[in-house]
Amino acid sequence: MRALFRPAFIGLIALRYGLDGLFLDSLRRPGLSALARVLSFGRRLNAPRGQRLRMALERLGPIFVKFGQMLSTRRDLLPADVADELAKLQDRVPPFPSSESIKLVEKALGRPIAAVFKQFDADPIASASVAQVHFAVLHDGREVAVKVLRPGMLNIIDDDLALMRTLAGWVERIWADGRRLKPREVVAEFDKHLHDELDLVREAANAAQLRRNMQGLDLVLVPEMIWDYCTSTVMVMERMKGVPISQMQRLREAGVDIKKLARDGVTIFFTQVFRDGFFHADMHPGNIQVSLDPVTFGRYIALDFGIIGTLTEVDKDYLAQNFVAFFHRDYKRVAELHIESGWVPANTRIDELEGAVRTVCEPYFDRPIKEISLGQVLLRLFQISRRFNVEIQPQLVLLQKTLLNVEGLGRELDPDLDLWSTAKPFLERWMHEQVGIRGLFERFKREAPRYAKLLPELPRLVHRNLQQGDAGLRRDLQAILLEQRRTNRTLSAMLWVGFGFVMGLVAAQFVARMHTLGWF
Repeated sequence: MRALFRPAFIGLIALRYGLDGLFLDSLRRPGLSALARVLSFGRRLNAPRGQRLRMALERLGPIFVKFGQMLSTRRDLLPADVADELAKLQDRVPPFPSSESIKLVEKALGRPIAAVFKQFDADPIASASVAQVHFAVLHDGREVAVKVLRPGMLNIIDDDLALMRTLAGWVERIWADGRRLKPREVVAEFDKHLHDELDLVREAANAAQLRRNMQGLDLVLVPEMIWDYCTSTVMVMERMKGVPISQMQRLREAGVDIKKLARDGVTIFFTQVFRDGFFHADMHPGNIQVSLDPVTFGRYIALDFGIIGTLTEVDKDYLAQNFVAFFHRDYKRVAELHIESGWVPANTRIDELEGAVRTVCEPYFDRPIKEISLGQVLLRLFQISRRFNVEIQPQLVLLQKTLLNVEGLGRELDPDLDLWSTAKPFLERWMHEQVGIRGLFERFKREAPRYAKLLPELPRLVHRNLQQGDAGLRRDLQAILLEQRRTNRTLSAMLWVGFGFVMGLVAAQFVARMHTLGWF
């Protein structure tokens, strides 16, 4: 019954707020516009269209609110009045009653509110789709922010996800591209991240990891978690004081360098993605502030760590190589990488894929971000992927969403930002560290414990293999010996390179000294 009720409820909300008319009007066809007017007959739709859309998304629940949050960052795709209304979904979703919030905190912490906090502001400072935030002061004087999970979220999210899974199954069966797009795997990925967001202990752990990762960068601040007061439904963290990044005029008046802020945002994004493989995947303006404190002036403040994206070393390597190839306009290498990674069939002609990628990307080089729409680029890449049977990678869905958020934020901060020239030096430096001498030593350090454990076992394995004559053990022995030979060759090569380098320095010093004495 719930599976039947939810689609019916969505349809009723769409009719109540006139979303059917908004959709038909957006198609810009005279006949459909007339149909929209007929359908709206007898319904009181006096509120502006943006307000009606926002209220409908709020009524439908967290998944729809998150969709509205993402749309609000795309002012290049939406009319200004709609984008302004959807921006209210970032931190101004109607809150639930303060009395209920206090009860939830007391239940989660197992003690009266006064026993934990010296002061607790009943009125929430921010309210979003999944939780709301109150300011408070601990008895030791520390100012904190208290995040409280909305009650009843799990049932609503499960209903929406069940509907999405059903729709994904239909897409796979009905649409020719269904299997290639892997809709059920994409929904499963979305399901995992949404349920992770409902566990505030997990969010606190995400914040702690991101705080450690960002410590040496000096570009972004992440609040410290107060672990004694963190549960699955309540999270207490250091209170951060900053100005929302959407308040551009206030930031300018305070003397913040907006263009530097835009460049720093690109650096933070690429650092989290390619260096750490652990990135903030909910970067709408409601979750980003800027510090005006003299000690940390002009730094980003990151909030809300419920949705975090992760990438494996393989994903990071292929993505970074793709980006560097794009920046150098080496479209042949892009095509080769897609075939090597298995994202396209092995029998794909490289020259054809190269030409298709060139057609999409070449028009966007050497342009400021205000003249680039990643949405359009992704749409055209989708058309290419259909032609060449590119398999969609579910683990990259969050990265694509975050990239669109970063583009929308960059467009607001500095429309003249050259995204390519800003990101290119970072990626080239990262690639050099991965494949250069430094990367080689780092890999040796990581593998050293495995070698240290493996080598002492070698005599025992040899003896057991000689006694038993087991084929499997012989294969193990051969693998160990092969690994040892590779290690020896690598170490020998490094020693010879080091010896040659030292001898070269000695020779250079000798020649310079002889020249100084006039012997040459």
